[in-house]
Amino acid sequence: MLTPYHTSIGSFTRKSTFFWAAVGATVGLSNLWQFPYLASLHGGAAFLVVYLVCLLVITLPLMVAESGLGRQSRHGLVLALDGLIRRAGCSRGWMYVGRLAIVAAFLVLSYSAVFGAIAVAYVFQGAIGRLSGVDEAGAGRVLAALVADPGNYRVFVAWHAFFLFLVVGVSMQGVVKGLERAVRTLVPGLLLLLLALFALAAVRGHLSESVGRLLGWRLEDLDWTGVRAALFQAVFTLGLGMGVWTILGAYSTAHTRFKRSLIAVVLVDALVAVLAGLMMYAMAPADPTYGGRGFELLFITLPVSLGQFPYSQFLMAVTFLMVVLVVWTSSLALMEPVVGWFREWTGAPRGLSALLVGVLAWVAGLASLLSFNLWSDYRWAGATAFRWLEFVTAGIIIPLVASLLAFFIGRRLYRHMAIELTGETPAPVARIWYYLLRTVLPLLVAVVGVLYLEYAMSGLCTAGGSSPWCEQRQPAVAQVRENAPNGGDFLYHRG
Repeated sequence: MLTPYHTSIGSFTRKSTFFWAAVGATVGLSNLWQFPYLASLHGGAAFLVVYLVCLLVITLPLMVAESGLGRQSRHGLVLALDGLIRRAGCSRGWMYVGRLAIVAAFLVLSYSAVFGAIAVAYVFQGAIGRLSGVDEAGAGRVLAALVADPGNYRVFVAWHAFFLFLVVGVSMQGVVKGLERAVRTLVPGLLLLLLALFALAAVRGHLSESVGRLLGWRLEDLDWTGVRAALFQAVFTLGLGMGVWTILGAYSTAHTRFKRSLIAVVLVDALVAVLAGLMMYAMAPADPTYGGRGFELLFITLPVSLGQFPYSQFLMAVTFLMVVLVVWTSSLALMEPVVGWFREWTGAPRGLSALLVGVLAWVAGLASLLSFNLWSDYRWAGATAFRWLEFVTAGIIIPLVASLLAFFIGRRLYRHMAIELTGETPAPVARIWYYLLRTVLPLLVAVVGVLYLEYAMSGLCTAGGSSPWCEQRQPAVAQVRENAPNGGDFLYHRG
């Protein structure tokens, strides 16, 4: 076993907290606005099967590796790698893998908070009735006034600051009084709200149509594009490559059955995506040729449909409260590797570290926020600042970190050192895990990263061309949609 460093980044007090924190880290906006669209487009249940295979073969082994690093070392990713490097006599250059992961977590946190701000604003917009009884054009004007109006950007900045205040306020309280209490309350609350909304959709919505759309077996609709989308969804939406799993592993108690918990987390993530998709398409049956795409489904199509239900103001407030909880819990998870690294690097107290990281995330997030309004005309190679942040994190840093970690564990550590990371695991299972990390996953994850970068870059709006998010279906929503995630391809959030 590794010799632990003398530090106190914290630890959970209950063994089940690891599960709740992990669910909070994995259930993100992609479950709400990306998976439903992709499944309905690429074969329904056939897409779901491919997605589950990708989760079990690619995502789960990487989650075990990353969380095993933290569980064994009781440190964040940077110091966990430092201990292994010293023990195995590897180059100190491998430390940069951990540092890149911290950069990725910080950048994803900065632009995830922008979407958290929209969700918080929509709780209040729905509660006061601004979205009740509007058509798609009216809902588009409400969204554009909040997000894309250059004259109203200060209000958007204020919502952004308020959302990060919620995140930082919890993080400053510490691992036990802050993070542990929050995830044990917010994540079950999120799941209960989802179940309640699903029950309402089953009773008052078009559930049979939604089931056919998401869970019907349509193998003829599943092509390479669908397989590629399943790979993207599995690799980029469960917090890999950002040090999240390492810090959660470090916080876990000695009695936590973390491999069993990770399997449960993967299955819960898929179940939440399916339930969310069934709920939203049952409440908001959309035009299959375009409607129901990611960003538009969540912030335009869904509010229009909810406005037709009795007690629509209360219903919209509850629905977007669920969205706030999704972004809030994933943002809390993204804070942890950055705060943990800063504390281990400087020895600063928890409260000061969380406050500093939160303020810096707010400042960095302004680049993404202003890309929707004041800076929307400022582009480099056809993309706004938000787009480039997403491209760099999703297309370069995250797959690079995940690939290099798999290579490091599978190729640079002694075999017994790598196997130790899995804890008490049956020998055949441990051998399969080690084989995947040693031979398959480093190259496969790198290829997925290249494919994502190529796909994202091909969709850039250029002076002489167009892309799916530049298509103008209605002038009222065109300005928002131009900068919105392409078909729901926003990464977190993971948030």
